[in-house]
Amino acid sequence: MKIIKTTLIATALSIATLSTFAHEGHSEKKKGAPVKMEQKEWGIAGDAKQVKRTIKLSMSDAMRFTPNKIEVKEGETVRISLKNSGKILHEMVIGTKKELEKHAALMVKFPTMEHEEPYMAHIAPGKTGEIIWTFNKAGEFDFACLIAGHYQAGMTGKIIVAANNAGAKVIAPKVAELEKTKITSQNNNDIKPAEIKGATVASMAAGEIQKVDREVGKVTIKHGEIKNLDMPPMTMVFRVKEAAMLDTAKVGDKINFSADKINGNLTVTKMETAK
Repeated sequence: MKIIKTTLIATALSIATLSTFAHEGHSEKKKGAPVKMEQKEWGIAGDAKQVKRTIKLSMSDAMRFTPNKIEVKEGETVRISLKNSGKILHEMVIGTKKELEKHAALMVKFPTMEHEEPYMAHIAPGKTGEIIWTFNKAGEFDFACLIAGHYQAGMTGKIIVAANNAGAKVIAPKVAELEKTKITSQNNNDIKPAEIKGATVASMAAGEIQKVDREVGKVTIKHGEIKNLDMPPMTMVFRVKEAAMLDTAKVGDKINFSADKINGNLTVTKMETAK
């Protein structure tokens, strides 16, 4: 059993190499950057001013979280403080088991893919990071490191959100206000190819630009299904085929785009403003 476990960890480390390179320079969230307030099945991005409690977790190269179980109350906003005590990149992603399994499969298929959401944090070796999250729905949820190989090696945990009707009533108006004033885009699943000059661009994916990084030639897009890549709706960081594609791109732009896997990297090959 010990030999099998060691082999699994070694395999995970090997598979994770490409993914680690892909996430370099992407492992720490920029302080002060706008946070997308989008309701998820497992909660909504939290306001730091509402934090009443900090939960500390550590991540190791043994592919484990310590602790691997979190208990919170419905309506509670917590700061999850993360410490990577290992020598390779790790991350924490919160979600349902179904969503995490689907995302983990994509990470194996596209090991260099980069994802960016308020319910996840990518932590470099020896560094710290955090997730501020409001658990406004009771239930049992999961968290995991989805870097290719890590999830498969058992780097997962549970979040138990105990029903708290009083807490939910207090937080609900605040959440509703944040959703009304800060959400400017649709849910990923509702993003459909827009119409350009009266014709539907069926061969392109629809999306909304969330972030533009001209220095490194990358753009973060909240997108619908990308059929040629068999990729479901999500928010992803893409490289662009030509730097000039980002000259006029700006956050909030509704776009239609084509993407492909080029030299191992998910790359936007064509991008047009949707009208």
